[in-house]
Amino acid sequence: MNTFTPVFAVVRKEWRIMLRYPSWFVSLLIWPVIFPFGYLFTAKALSGTGGSSLSQFKSIAGTTDYTTYMLIGTTVWMWINSMLWSFGSSLRMEQMRGTLESNWLCPIPKISILFGYSISQLLISIIFIMVSVVEFKIFYNFVFVGNPLLALLIILISIPAVYGIGFIFASLVLWAKEANSMVFLVRGIMTIFCGITYPLAVLPNWMKKISQFIPMTHSINALRAVIASGAKIGDISREINFLIISGIILMLLGILSFFYTQNKAKTIGSLGHY
Repeated sequence: MNTFTPVFAVVRKEWRIMLRYPSWFVSLLIWPVIFPFGYLFTAKALSGTGGSSLSQFKSIAGTTDYTTYMLIGTTVWMWINSMLWSFGSSLRMEQMRGTLESNWLCPIPKISILFGYSISQLLISIIFIMVSVVEFKIFYNFVFVGNPLLALLIILISIPAVYGIGFIFASLVLWAKEANSMVFLVRGIMTIFCGITYPLAVLPNWMKKISQFIPMTHSINALRAVIASGAKIGDISREINFLIISGIILMLLGILSFFYTQNKAKTIGSLGHY
């Protein structure tokens, strides 16, 4: 059997399920509008009469355009959140449906199942980002100052790190048999340490140091620099290098985590345990 056959079989299966329940796509239209709204409304209030507080915001964020600043952060957060809920808990969902064991009996590399889920989720993420940009322009007067191709490059080199985390997460969820609390923990860490809606300069020094080890921090910083300030590739070389290196490391760790979990499940016979 071709190595890619099971991968595309999983992708095809996931899309058939999604097209069977088209209401799922409604969330792709709603969340880009309503999720940032609360943060933007609060920022509008805190900016003071006539934007009197924006000068202080600029001194630590480098811009007075808090709308674009927050839209970028919340979009990355929604991408991570979607990845954790769908791809991150994909193996657990198969377990709950009672189909994981039968899939595991197929004479295929088992990790191809996870790669299939990752590709399916990646396609959904691409659609989500495209819809978000259009709706941001319509509802929030979003302005793209920098080079769109450079922004796309940042997203592309962020993918291995994002889905490396997803591989680790999916493996842990399969082992721990619990997704909800782990999703809340991981996305909570991202919210606090990655500066989703505020500059990292306001964090204590120990939190700033931790944030520098999280790839999403560098993705958000690079996207903000390019989209809002028109930064060139040389201006964000540090972020790009970190994303490439961390992506390789996290993807390798994710694959190793999957194989470890697979062997552990075989050893203790817990694959079908609810």
